[in-house]
Amino acid sequence: MADQDWKTLCAQRKQQQLDAIPPQWTIAPPPDSQRNVLNVPRTCGLLSPLELEITETADVDVLLQKLRTGAWSSVQATTAFYKRAIIAQQLTNCLTEIFIERALARARELDEHLARTGTPVGPLHGLPISLKDQFCIKGMETIMGYAGWIGRRAETDSVLVELLHECGAVPFVRTNVPQTLIWGETYNHVFGRTTNPYNRYMTPGGSSGGEGALVALRGSPLGVGTDIGGSVRIPAAFCGLYSLRPSYERLPYCRAVNAQEGQESISSSLGPMANSAAGVRAFTKAIVDAKPWRKDPLAVRKEWSAREYALEEHGGGARMCFAVMWDNDVVKPHPPVLRALEITKSALEAAGHIVIDWKTHRHLEIYKNTESIFAADEGHDYRTDCALSGEPLIQTMSPDTDAHEYALDAPFAKVIVGTPRHLSAWELWQLHREKRALRKAHLDHWEATASRTGTGRPVDAIISPVAPYAACPHGCNSDAFYTTLFNALDYACAGFPVTLADAARDRPAPPHAFRNSEDEAVYRLYDPELWHGMPVGLQLVGRTQEEEGVIGMLEVVDAALKKYKDTQ
Repeated sequence: MADQDWKTLCAQRKQQQLDAIPPQWTIAPPPDSQRNVLNVPRTCGLLSPLELEITETADVDVLLQKLRTGAWSSVQATTAFYKRAIIAQQLTNCLTEIFIERALARARELDEHLARTGTPVGPLHGLPISLKDQFCIKGMETIMGYAGWIGRRAETDSVLVELLHECGAVPFVRTNVPQTLIWGETYNHVFGRTTNPYNRYMTPGGSSGGEGALVALRGSPLGVGTDIGGSVRIPAAFCGLYSLRPSYERLPYCRAVNAQEGQESISSSLGPMANSAAGVRAFTKAIVDAKPWRKDPLAVRKEWSAREYALEEHGGGARMCFAVMWDNDVVKPHPPVLRALEITKSALEAAGHIVIDWKTHRHLEIYKNTESIFAADEGHDYRTDCALSGEPLIQTMSPDTDAHEYALDAPFAKVIVGTPRHLSAWELWQLHREKRALRKAHLDHWEATASRTGTGRPVDAIISPVAPYAACPHGCNSDAFYTTLFNALDYACAGFPVTLADAARDRPAPPHAFRNSEDEAVYRLYDPELWHGMPVGLQLVGRTQEEEGVIGMLEVVDAALKKYKDTQ
């Protein structure tokens, strides 16, 4: 296509999205100078008192109880969340697909079933659920940030959507992603840039950034993203949410679209994002109980384990040992992140748990191996999809105007890996072999911690930063190794919010001996006034295929944090 053709195509598709918004659901947008927009849904006048009550019920268990008993109808809940999602779209540009009548028709079916039979359809009965723009819905476009994918309509639902219907849920919007999905930010030529509702100068993260912004604004009670290098945990941490990155193939990815399809050494995992730990548990248990291995040939045949969730392998959850990774020895975290680690350590110790320091193990080797696998096709996959329309491959997440002076755009990965080149099959196999050896070495390293825990067991879980910073300016999210490390090792990880950055408490640290160019750039990026008020989240890291245990430990940590904060 000529340059003007792809731009016209994108403009027309964006206009279609705008036309799908009911005029009565539009609001007078705040000025661009108003960076924090969290309170706009409460004050804009569009939502009724009942709709505010529904959408501000953060605990998904409460929502589900109201829906399954008929206290709130699915039509009421879907309408309330849809209106709030449309408000969120006008504030942060977080949506892609808007299909109001289709969603409300589904909600009416569920209400009629409950009225007729007196029983809910499934464990997620009546619950609106938002989906990242990778999960195909029959008859709808799945554009995934590429101009060349405009007009592609799915012939069938993704397996996840099939199971959500079986569970009684209402898929009701899809959310924005970056072109290529490889970014920890969210911008593409079709739908534009998504911003962070805590501060619109900052990124919500990526690649599930649309989900992060939407759920943070309470425009969805439960969102589903995907994570191959941190793409669920990063936006969750940047937007103050709870999340889960399951192990490879624990939850069904079949018939969802993806970048680099066929790359299976480091698989992408789908996972939930919510305003409560209850949402993470409710979603994961519902999908596992639906036996996804009946529909997805790669899905692990493992039923929900109540024994693992009860933490039987972790002393029943009464006295566990957590290891804090203060630093990954590649990039040192900013002061707000270090304070979040200190708070979590104090909360766990106050709750009677043991906390020790985590000793890093062969991180640079894992970093180089992982980035080399991702770059093995020398960008052929991304260029091929861009060539469908002639749109350029996006090289930076920095805005054309008002860009931050310290935009980084991932220079260190290039330093570590070198100039990408197209690897032969044999060369890629050697990387796979090396990755297996590194996973074995890390497993042995974890097992050896039994000598230091005082429980007779190895460390129960690692507490780690999600990124070296809280949500940062657009174009500045260059580092994802705090999360990608665990994708390479295939450890189940849960994200959780801890605190907000505080300019008075989180003063800049003096310069340290910089390990590399990225470490220095991240250090110089920090400005306590700019970061003030941004959410700071961490991740809890468990073992491979240990989702139930990780969720159980997430709830223990969350309860400890809430109790500790009440005493301060």
